[in-house]
Amino acid sequence: MIDVEDLIALVRNYNPRTNADLIRRAYAYGMQMHEGQMRKSGEPYFTHPVAVAAILTEQRLDDASIVTALLHDTIEDTKSTYSEVERQFGQEVAELVDGVTKLTNLQLSSTETQQAENFRKLFMAMSKDLRVILVKLADRLHNMRTIKSMRVEKQAQKARETMEIYAPLAGRMGMQWMREELEDLSFKVLNPDARNSIIRRFLTLQREAGDVVHKITADIRHELEKVDLEATVYGRAKKPYSIWRKMQEKDLAFSRLSDIYGFRIICNSVADCYRILGVIHQRWRSVPGRFKDYISQPKSNGYRSIHTTVSGRDGKRVEVQIRTREMHEVAEAGVAAHWSYREGVRAQNPFAIDPGKWIASMTERFDEGNHDEFLEHVKLEMYSDQVFCFTPKGDVVQLPRGATPLDYAYSIHTRIGNSCVSAKVDGIRVPLWTRLKNGQSVEIITAEGQRPQSSWIDIVTTGRAKAAIRKSLREEDRGRFIKLGQELARAAFDHVGKKASEKALRTAAKMLGLNDQEDLLARLGSAELTARRVVETLYPELARADLDVVDATRPVLGLSDDQTFRRAPCCQPVPGERIVGITYRGKGVVAHSIDCPALEEFEEQTERWVDLAWHSGRHAAVHTVTMEMTIANDAGVLGRICTLIGEQRANISDLRFTDRKPDFYRLIVDVDLRDVEHLHMVMTALEAETDVAQVSRYRDKTRKP
Repeated sequence: MIDVEDLIALVRNYNPRTNADLIRRAYAYGMQMHEGQMRKSGEPYFTHPVAVAAILTEQRLDDASIVTALLHDTIEDTKSTYSEVERQFGQEVAELVDGVTKLTNLQLSSTETQQAENFRKLFMAMSKDLRVILVKLADRLHNMRTIKSMRVEKQAQKARETMEIYAPLAGRMGMQWMREELEDLSFKVLNPDARNSIIRRFLTLQREAGDVVHKITADIRHELEKVDLEATVYGRAKKPYSIWRKMQEKDLAFSRLSDIYGFRIICNSVADCYRILGVIHQRWRSVPGRFKDYISQPKSNGYRSIHTTVSGRDGKRVEVQIRTREMHEVAEAGVAAHWSYREGVRAQNPFAIDPGKWIASMTERFDEGNHDEFLEHVKLEMYSDQVFCFTPKGDVVQLPRGATPLDYAYSIHTRIGNSCVSAKVDGIRVPLWTRLKNGQSVEIITAEGQRPQSSWIDIVTTGRAKAAIRKSLREEDRGRFIKLGQELARAAFDHVGKKASEKALRTAAKMLGLNDQEDLLARLGSAELTARRVVETLYPELARADLDVVDATRPVLGLSDDQTFRRAPCCQPVPGERIVGITYRGKGVVAHSIDCPALEEFEEQTERWVDLAWHSGRHAAVHTVTMEMTIANDAGVLGRICTLIGEQRANISDLRFTDRKPDFYRLIVDVDLRDVEHLHMVMTALEAETDVAQVSRYRDKTRKP
């Protein structure tokens, strides 16, 4: 473990004005709070916060960040509190420690809805103070470096989370060195055989060809010395994961893979960058299509550099990156360069971008749309490389790799995207699904009356374009949903002997807090609101009377006086079907169909079985059965289906689409029925309908009582 004075010395290397006493107090406090705690490796736990602090010194971060690293687990894992940290180390440090604690508790690899909400919290924390995520990334890096002490399944879970979330985030923040290390550490856990194979091939290549990196580095230095250009040259083999990913993307064997070596030339000025580029291209043949100028067109995270690939010694392709020293600082630290210190003051690097602007660019339009759209937008923004295209006037438009002319149109303005009919790329008309390349000029052709098509969702790649298309489609669908809502309302009102008049619907809309009658009908048609709820809102007594035709709480024989009854959601038995009851603690008796697969798990628990039978007589239509249907995607079909169900005196309590295709819709419908005979009547009527391709009873085995 690094001693406190050694840690202070690391900080003093870039910040002579550091508050050494503050770091000493934080070091002592953290050691005291974590006393007796051990890591899985058997080391004292406090070795971890100290290692995280050391990683942050490599990025030349301020004292508050270093102290936060030393204390980042105290609030979560010890008896320390926010108020105690604030009292001893100030509000700035306390808020940073609290922010890191909250990030640690976020389950970013959870279900999609939770993941979307947790990503929102992540970006909120980053927007308040970017140093929170810098500490968290350093924390994850050290955990990945020491992951071998964890259980195998825990290693895999952490490695997947790192590969899917933290590594791309580091890359999006411009911290490429951290991204590469996080990816390679994860790769080592998730696919050790592939990684070892690549390393073995590297060793074989080195034995056959010698130290290629040293030879090419010497060649570059020699060429620069000939023209009196001062620069530093670095060379390295690319990381195993980077090579493996390229092999997968291009479907190439290792022997056919080119540019597995990378070289960086660090010089003093922008003018020298372009002079060096000329020297490199004069000495070695450039590879067509492999030149990128990120100096004239910087990436959104502040990255600037010239990239070129040339055929080097023995015909081997090598990538050369040329940048100034200030650009190199940003390339290494990314947005963290904004916080870097030099000689005791915040470094004024002209290329370091303002973190506030970067966060704003990441979170643009995130408040629009639903959870899935938000999460989709986040991942697209985080994981995509960039391409730069030109407008006809010469302005630059930055888009993610894989973007199409439609993405370009929506990036200019939503109105242009919505009315787009075709596009020209470099003066030639191309399909809207064409993938744009760096440096192309794009012209969008629009027409009045054009509206987005549902197929566009699969064409575009940017979250902005997807959100705009979905919004337009929702508005277009509104009219169709209103018509469907009218049919659902009519059937539901008829069920209780009432008319779905305009006045009744307006009153219901007002009582439910909706804007107007159309809003109510649209929500009914889109399954955001059930027809039963509308009826119950207006006629609670009639709704209750309908349910009280038969004692719906005890429709079966065989229950004792103190036992309650429920139908099993997995098989949804209805009167007329053979049933058996299973007792559940705190849930009473749950009735299953006699052929329900769920009964297998109770075969050895006969004491829980209850012999049940339905009461004879007429049951109320309150037994919900779920049906799955495939229907033609044609005007009026859905309305006729709803009418058909209503004509059988059955009520649709819920309706949801599971798949939408140009020719067919697949949907799930919940219908309230009296008994098995009623069920057969409804299904027979539906099967006879020519526009119904398939109808069946839908049983969800995953639903538990």
